[in-house]
Amino acid sequence: MHLTIITPDKKVFNGEVESATFPGSDGSFQVLNNHAPLVSSLGKGAITYRGSGGENSIIVEGGVVEVLKNNISVLAEKIID
Repeated sequence: MHLTIITPDKKVFNGEVESATFPGSDGSFQVLNNHAPLVSSLGKGAITYRGSGGENSIIVEGGVVEVLKNNISVLAEKIID
């Protein structure tokens, strides 16, 4: 499935992943291939994704995630270094 993470300033990640875990505002959740359509707000925390290059994490301040037809789009308010 395809994951895109963007902020108002730049595109942070764009690529294929096997799974992704998000800090939902009501608790964390994981998205796998063929996940049901979903829109959720994000709280402060780590977005963790696993692809062919291993596991990576990005800390976000908040935002919104949409899952639709094996495409995951994240609109993050801010990335924390």
